[in-house]
Amino acid sequence: MTEVSTWYIPRPEQLELHKDRKRYTVAVCHRRWWKTNYALIELIRWALEINKSRFAYIAPTYKQAKTISWDILKWYTNMFPWVKFNESELRVDFINWSRITLYWADNPDSLRWIALWWVVFDEYSQQPANIYTEIIRPALSDHKGWWIWIWTPKGKNAFYDMYKYAQNNENWRAYLSKASESSIIDPEELEDARRIMTGDEFNQEYECSFDAAIKWAYYSAELNKTYEDKRVIKGLYDKLLPVYTFWDLWISDYMSIVFAQFHGQEIRIIDYYENNNLWLDHYAKVLREKDYYYKEHWFPHDIEIRELSTWASRLETVQKLFWANTCMIWKRLPVMEWIGAARLLFYKIWFDDDLTEWFRNSLAQYSQEWDEKKWCFRDKPKHDWSSHAADAFRYLALAHNQIMNNDRYNWAVVQWSYDFWI
Repeated sequence: MTEVSTWYIPRPEQLELHKDRKRYTVAVCHRRWWKTNYALIELIRWALEINKSRFAYIAPTYKQAKTISWDILKWYTNMFPWVKFNESELRVDFINWSRITLYWADNPDSLRWIALWWVVFDEYSQQPANIYTEIIRPALSDHKGWWIWIWTPKGKNAFYDMYKYAQNNENWRAYLSKASESSIIDPEELEDARRIMTGDEFNQEYECSFDAAIKWAYYSAELNKTYEDKRVIKGLYDKLLPVYTFWDLWISDYMSIVFAQFHGQEIRIIDYYENNNLWLDHYAKVLREKDYYYKEHWFPHDIEIRELSTWASRLETVQKLFWANTCMIWKRLPVMEWIGAARLLFYKIWFDDDLTEWFRNSLAQYSQEWDEKKWCFRDKPKHDWSSHAADAFRYLALAHNQIMNNDRYNWAVVQWSYDFWI
């Protein structure tokens, strides 16, 4: 193996990880730890060692891969003979036919069918949920590949799940480096940052807190209060109460379903399901297999859209797949009005601990969109992996008054009742 010290001088914290390798490493590190440098160096070292090998660094978007990592990768590899850089593909080719490529996760299916020896995930929680399990993990199997996850915490999300898993499994390394415990940032600089930043900001960025409320996330503070009030419990489902479902409808993108029960003023979110690239019959099968007693299914307005190939609406398709006493359909309403209604509900909401973890993490990450031209947040949500759960949740927020008050003729609702299988 190429010695690190011949062409790169690591910080002590980085050297610890370079020396103590595990097949799977989850590195939770504070800002300015040089996480990207550490991870790219690992890729370079192995690329130099293994001939005709393939290595990948995966960022959430092309712009992030280009801005954050491309210059660093070129800086550390331009001293090697016969290295070739492909600017359009963000790729480095070595003299031994090995290759490091920077990828982006906007379209995870584009990463299928490639063989890999080592992968780095940067900002993993901002990437599609299926990118690791369905796409990258199989790509590493024939070479028994290694991989690294790196990021600074931003709430409890997929990266948090990986970190917790790594703590309790052999061949996994769970690494945590807080700024107050490392030797990287001067203590006076940390104190200056603490005076300027909010407590949540400082704890998240420098102390690697997964519990800090995320700035500009719509529901982060409300969820933290939910945890403090111990309204996340196991076994929340009550067989004596009917179940209501709330859908965010897509086909090529993710489709989301929230399962809820209502008792007095309590809103009990008992289950959650999402998937993508599957037709409505799959989701009808999921509902039947859960063995709940369903009272109503609430859909967005676009369920009435007709498919050009069949001229049948999704509503008509739903009618053929599963039974319900009533199907409720919301008209289009301003998104921010929906979000405001949802935030007011949190003091009533209880969550099932086991079956809604992904749903809660999605709500915690749901945030405003950043306007790079004006350098401020827009007054609308960012569309990413967390949006699907949040959209379904908004339907619940608007529907709960009608459900609890038995008001079926609210101005915002169009109702269809059926006495047959639909």
